[in-house]
Amino acid sequence: MAGSDLWDWPKNDNRRLLHAVYHVGDLERTIKFYTECLGMKLLRQRDVPEEKYANAFVGFGPEQSHFAVELTYNYGVTSYDIGDGFGYFGIATQDVYKLVEHIRYKGGNITKEAGPVDGGTTVTAFVKDPDGYTFALIQKPVVNDPFCQIMLRIGDLDREIKFYEKALGLKVVRKVDNPEKKYTKAILGYAEENETTVLELTYNYGVTEYSKGNGYAQIAIGTDDVYKSADVVKLVIEELGGEITQQPGPPPGLNTKVTSFLDPEGWKTALVDNEDFLKELE
Repeated sequence: MAGSDLWDWPKNDNRRLLHAVYHVGDLERTIKFYTECLGMKLLRQRDVPEEKYANAFVGFGPEQSHFAVELTYNYGVTSYDIGDGFGYFGIATQDVYKLVEHIRYKGGNITKEAGPVDGGTTVTAFVKDPDGYTFALIQKPVVNDPFCQIMLRIGDLDREIKFYEKALGLKVVRKVDNPEKKYTKAILGYAEENETTVLELTYNYGVTEYSKGNGYAQIAIGTDDVYKSADVVKLVIEELGGEITQQPGPPPGLNTKVTSFLDPEGWKTALVDNEDFLKELE
């Protein structure tokens, strides 16, 4: 494929944020919280004794059309370090106050009560799941997929935006600079915020490094061609930094073709073959 065509591939590819992967210390406890407190559904679950792990996919609708989370439990590991780089998962709802009361009734940990954001009108609240992952509850008049965003803290916003635009074809749908609170954030997605799950990258003035911990693992994105997509990622890594962690193809024991890589700051993304992914769900 010609170089210029290769650069255009991420924008022309059929891409969607599929799921986020992270580790939990008690799978049943976490599933209970997500289904009973947040209203998600258990979509699929598997136990892999030979590899000593089990996982479960939960979300607000079928994985063919909705974002999901892949919860991974490693045998015998009951807690993880989340680090200070992972921010939160965003859940959209038409009534934050009502959802907060429901979570409180179910015994959930409310870390910030419902109310308008400082200097704005959007109503939000924050809760923590049993492992300490933060969820932002965000009031929106129209909710398509309630799982609306993932927020990560980064040290070089311009470079990260460039990386995600070039390597993954994401677009900046909104950018906010708040000198008073000393942060800038960029919202990236494959469609507008009210239509899809988005990635929010937050830069806090003067902070260039964060700890990643070992809890949050990666985000998975669908592609029509893992090999072509990996070629683009390699070119972008040469220019901006990062590292390929898994060459394109099916990993041992799986039929699904994937490739994975780290961005310049060490956040991991996996690109997953769309056709193979749909077969996985059959």
